[in-house]
Amino acid sequence: MTLLALGIETSCDETAAAIVSADRKILSNIVFSQIADHAVHGGVVPEIAARAHLNAINRVVGEALKKASIAFDDLGLIAATAGPGLIGGVMVGLMTGKALSAQLNKPFIGVNHLEGHALSPRLSHDLQFPYLLLLVSGGHSQILLAEDVGKYTLVGSTIDDAAGECFDKSAKLLGLPQPGGPELEKLAKLAKNPARFELPRPLIGKKTLDFSFSGLKTAMREKIDALTVHGNIKRDDAADLAAALQKTIAGHLSDRCKRALEQYPHVTALAAAGGVASNGATRASLEKTAADAGLPFVAPPSALCTDNGAMIAWAGIERFNKGQRDALDIPARPRWPLDQNPVKVSV
Repeated sequence: MTLLALGIETSCDETAAAIVSADRKILSNIVFSQIADHAVHGGVVPEIAARAHLNAINRVVGEALKKASIAFDDLGLIAATAGPGLIGGVMVGLMTGKALSAQLNKPFIGVNHLEGHALSPRLSHDLQFPYLLLLVSGGHSQILLAEDVGKYTLVGSTIDDAAGECFDKSAKLLGLPQPGGPELEKLAKLAKNPARFELPRPLIGKKTLDFSFSGLKTAMREKIDALTVHGNIKRDDAADLAAALQKTIAGHLSDRCKRALEQYPHVTALAAAGGVASNGATRASLEKTAADAGLPFVAPPSALCTDNGAMIAWAGIERFNKGQRDALDIPARPRWPLDQNPVKVSV
């Protein structure tokens, strides 16, 4: 019988659980969003997130098993996010996974949330190593050389804010609901003159693989302030600004990936993962960048780009196949870089 893994993800504001088989079948992928709990605060509140995870975790795990039409005894592996993330939330999912492992006498693996994203293109597309990975989300903007399970070299990262944060904060300034990235993308599609506004291109002329997004946030705030009358901005103005921001971010990400592909021409593909990788403009720009380099572009479907349990289950399976098993004293970690010894390669 094919190995079945339960994956549990609670690193931020989504309680998720999934059942995935070793032959890449996703039998269930349940995600409970806490958007309503945090909306009034304008962002994720760690204590509220932890309590919401605690209230939802048993139900979400139960739904994952029910949808997959299996029982606990059918599982061959338990995997849960052990970090990085909001420590209270991480602890809820990690302790749940450990308890199930102990009760069921099943092997346990504590997964690095970032590795879950990094390996998700192998779940969706059976991508072969080595590949160049753009990991881009609300909290992370990195370029990694993925050479094997557990072997990642950080070759570029943001020097200030993450791309997803730039999307979300700009969306908030435009009065859009959170999470702002998807809402800003919807607004950008309504732009009547998408080339109307020119935003600064970050690190222009710099021969580096790193990113910068704080200047874009500042530029967006200044333009929004200039266009705001009596506390309101016209819908057409907001849509044109959203389109300009989306184009600028996509261009910045693609430019850095182009430089990285020039330095690592031996890779099998350019891959992208993380919530921002589901943005349509970003995907289109990265696909062109990969094609120009004579490589395929690989990105999981949107449901596997945002935080989910399937990527955690798959990362657990990948580790399990390498012979890894974790003791139940593995700690929860608020910080846990994929590359433990990053080497600065940009100039």
